Amino acid sequence: MARRTVAAALAVVAGAAVGVTAPVTQAQAAAPGDKDVTAVMFEWKFDSVAKACTDTLGPAGYGYVQVSPPQEHIQGSQWWTSYQPVSYKIAGRLGDRAAFKSMIDTCHAAGVKVVADTVINHMAAGDGVGTGGSSYTKYDYPGIYSAADFDNCTTNVTDYQDRWNVQQCELVGLSDLDTQESWPRQRIAAYMNDLLSLGVDGFRIDAAKHMPTDDLAAIKAQLTDPNAYWKQEAIHGAGEAVDPGEYLQNGDVQEFRYARGLKQAFQNDKLAHLNNFGEGWGFMSSGQSGVFVDNHDTERVGDTLSYKSGSAYTLASVFMLAWPYGSPDVHSGYEWSDKDAGPPNGGQVNACYSDGWKCQHDWREIKSMVAFRNVARGQGVTNWWDNGNDAIAFGRGDKAFVAINHEGGAITQTFQTSLAAGSYCNVQNGTAVTVDSAGRFTATLGAGTALALHVGAKDCGDTPPPSSTTGASFNVEATTSWGEDIYVTGNRTELGNWSTGSALKLDPAAYPVWKLDVDLPAGTAFEYKYIRKDAAGNVTWEGGANRTATVPADGKVVLNDTWRN
Repeated sequence: MARRTVAAALAVVAGAAVGVTAPVTQAQAAAPGDKDVTAVMFEWKFDSVAKACTDTLGPAGYGYVQVSPPQEHIQGSQWWTSYQPVSYKIAGRLGDRAAFKSMIDTCHAAGVKVVADTVINHMAAGDGVGTGGSSYTKYDYPGIYSAADFDNCTTNVTDYQDRWNVQQCELVGLSDLDTQESWPRQRIAAYMNDLLSLGVDGFRIDAAKHMPTDDLAAIKAQLTDPNAYWKQEAIHGAGEAVDPGEYLQNGDVQEFRYARGLKQAFQNDKLAHLNNFGEGWGFMSSGQSGVFVDNHDTERVGDTLSYKSGSAYTLASVFMLAWPYGSPDVHSGYEWSDKDAGPPNGGQVNACYSDGWKCQHDWREIKSMVAFRNVARGQGVTNWWDNGNDAIAFGRGDKAFVAINHEGGAITQTFQTSLAAGSYCNVQNGTAVTVDSAGRFTATLGAGTALALHVGAKDCGDTPPPSSTTGASFNVEATTSWGEDIYVTGNRTELGNWSTGSALKLDPAAYPVWKLDVDLPAGTAFEYKYIRKDAAGNVTWEGGANRTATVPADGKVVLNDTWRN
């Protein structure tokens, strides 16, 4: 969407109802390649994206990286300025043409294809000078468009039950291009062809619902590669005049109900109900649906989970990457309190987990599931198990198996799989799991943790085997400022009996994950919570209820947590 206010308005209209979609038609291009996970590097500078492709995305097995709109846009620090173009020059705050081309070449060398977020529904409002030096006024963008190239409706979109209003009027005053006319179509196609000439592999079409699907088809037909991958933003709204299914003729469509459904399951319902998630919930065809846990709009509007949702967010991402529906996007953005705030350092990422950069694409629990998905590709769901509530497990044929515990306490379960007998690495935490000749294994999962096995990870490599001593292995993702440390305390003497002065300091060597192993008797049920201390000794408790866990009969309970605000 063009900006926060647009997203908020659409989210209200497009409530999280589940319904029947329009019939599926054959797209011109399905999600290409065997690696269908996209890392969406929201507002990352192009040189930072290039480094991530080499260091993280390629080695982890991501197939694609999506970059924020590259074209020249209005001046301003807010994130949504990127969605108000004033020309089609590659001259936004994230980098110039040379940086864009270099990023594409670097990502391709790392085996990662590039998708460009593409704003073609509208131009900027107001007047001024863009980030690339172009002067403009509303309806007049010299050398590109004049007043005749815009729709006659110059009032805002207000009625989502009225197709004409949705597709002919303006999103919060942004100049709405008349995509039914030949010149805007030609000019848009020329811009997209320019991106293709630089090596772009596909496009995310911003605000697709606000353009008739046949207009987009006519633009796509003018591309030098009409089969280039398209992922169209068409937000579902119950009872609305424009149905996202209309856009399947052009390529993939983002299925917003998927992300809303995950929030519903993880916050208000039961994970057990996810056993037919996808088309069984009335969503669009799996082969043409772009899915996500959150994106830059929804995390700010609040109609999906976000990084602020704690372990529910991480577990939802694990589920998305393990479950065989759609082509997943992993959102990678930055911390915010002001919903309009632009990227730290103007988009320059000096290091993950610093300056507010969240780097969700690099979280071990999420990153490790990319290879899981690649290995499990083409395999159906097998050996579904649930406890009737918030603990689930399932296999992907004989290639992979995942278990997810969203309960408030630990669970111990013997799981039936279709895996061959042998030793596997739980890629969530690097511990070994032995599957017996009948395909079974027994494991204890701490509250808010997951376990994931696949045939591509039989050996944990240099990860040391778990200690034979019983106890708890604390692992909490928590960002800190200079001079701050993370501690744990709880209702046991070994944990300081809730005394902040006796709390145990965690090791920041794997920052932003803080770690500590604590010896506790086998079978011990305990409560615990994390605290943050600054250099002056001031204490901040994490939010939420006390966490709970139980030590297994042998070994340690592994607790993979996320600091709760």
